[in-house]
Amino acid sequence: MSKKIKLTKNELKKQKDSLKRFNLYLPTLILKKKQLQAEILRMHREIAEVKKNKAYLKAKVYEWVDVFNEKVGLEKLIRVKKIVVGTGNIAGIDIPIFEKVEFAEEKYDFKKIPLWVDSGIEALKKVMILNAKTEILKKQDALLNEELRITTQRVNLFEKVMIPEAKENVRRIQIYLGDMDTAAVVTGKIAKEKILKK
Repeated sequence: MSKKIKLTKNELKKQKDSLKRFNLYLPTLILKKKQLQAEILRMHREIAEVKKNKAYLKAKVYEWVDVFNEKVGLEKLIRVKKIVVGTGNIAGIDIPIFEKVEFAEEKYDFKKIPLWVDSGIEALKKVMILNAKTEILKKQDALLNEELRITTQRVNLFEKVMIPEAKENVRRIQIYLGDMDTAAVVTGKIAKEKILKK
């Protein structure tokens, strides 16, 4: 139910201005909602692609994984030093963008370490990069889904509450002011007739 409004010309102008603003702002919100939905779909495809790449890499590694039974301390030879994340903007929302992973590699003696270690290090790098990408994409997804939720609520608020309420207020004020004009005319005619009779 709409709040109590003044039935005046000033209030009529205020309500018409509000209605005009709401009708101008609503298409922008709808466009933002569509952009967010499209971006979320694109992101889900990207997450699926990263998962596919991880599965492919895992299958390739399993071809020679038995040599990992040799204890060479591969995890000590490579570690993530830094995940470089930039900032992007989608539909007015700042989101993290994966750029690269910087690694800290320990030097090792090629004569003492088995030949497969180089391949193992490269495989670990790829896995770490894919894991970092996945984490950043999940953060993007969470941010965009939250913004989509808020934008959808705003669209619904405008479409289902504010615009219909403003239209109803304009209609009520116009009816009231029309009735007042009619009453003023009738009162004027009655007064004129009384004056003429005197």
